[in-house]
Amino acid sequence: MLVGDSARTRQLTRLIEKMGSSRWPALILGETGTGKEVVAKSIYHMNPVGPFVTIDCSALVGTIMESELFGHVKGAFTGAVGTKIGLIESAHGGTAFFDEIGELSLEMQAKLLRVLQTKEFRPVGSLASRRSDFRIIAATNRDLAKEVERGTFRRDLYYRLNVVTLKLAPLRERKDDVPILLDHFLEMYANGHRLTQEALDALISYDWPGNVRELENCVQNMVAINTGPLLMVQDLPSGIQNHVFAKRAQALSAAVGGSSTTVPMKPMGMADSALSMRTPDPVILPLYEVEKRAIRCALEHTNGDRGVAATLLGIGRTTLYRKLKEYEIAC
Repeated sequence: MLVGDSARTRQLTRLIEKMGSSRWPALILGETGTGKEVVAKSIYHMNPVGPFVTIDCSALVGTIMESELFGHVKGAFTGAVGTKIGLIESAHGGTAFFDEIGELSLEMQAKLLRVLQTKEFRPVGSLASRRSDFRIIAATNRDLAKEVERGTFRRDLYYRLNVVTLKLAPLRERKDDVPILLDHFLEMYANGHRLTQEALDALISYDWPGNVRELENCVQNMVAINTGPLLMVQDLPSGIQNHVFAKRAQALSAAVGGSSTTVPMKPMGMADSALSMRTPDPVILPLYEVEKRAIRCALEHTNGDRGVAATLLGIGRTTLYRKLKEYEIAC
């Protein structure tokens, strides 16, 4: 189920609905964690005919790859004690979702292309062909067009897959979805937990390099280690707390730099009008210096109480202890 109400999510939902009445191939592009499998299943459930078979191409390595895809007959190789049905045959009459299809070797790309063209394949060790007719949905975090130009992905397979393309925006480009996703995951995992406004603002400002998967993990982490009911900034995972601290330090650095300027000396012979055209250079403190000053100020204000100082700074105690050690601040 797609969760979100940003313009991009609404556009994606409309496209999925349009694909419900057809069985055209679809190619889903997006960074890791953006929900490519969720989109694939949403397409399938618009017209759920036959099985939905997920094929993780990144896990298909070595000699087992062909057997996993096409199956094998008894005695095909050492250890083949019986006949095995492959994932391709399992998808007959339904949908095969090839996750991370960019990881397939060129050899396997060629064999997959033949299946898509002829609807036939041969299990490992078999002389007889079998038939499998399925809809293919493929997903990748790679730029397949560039992979084609590099020669690492077959051009003919790319065009066969690229009938309908769905591009998933990273979470940092659809921040409107963050509060809705948080509510969704809190409903799934929480036991009466809720976020303070400060914590919510921090989570919205974060860029989520791991996308929706990272956000879900963040909620699970907070719920697992906090009895609640309020989840505050200091309850956020350390990586996000560091982000909050860095943002505050940058804002403070900008404020210090904006209010402190150097006044240039007037060289002999230079007219006042020429001097007035020069812009004074702002004094920008290094970020680590701003952090050190902020920490010292907080500790002085709290008479050395590290717990209260961490709260004032909007970071966890562990983060504060690490910063104290890093900057060799004694208290």
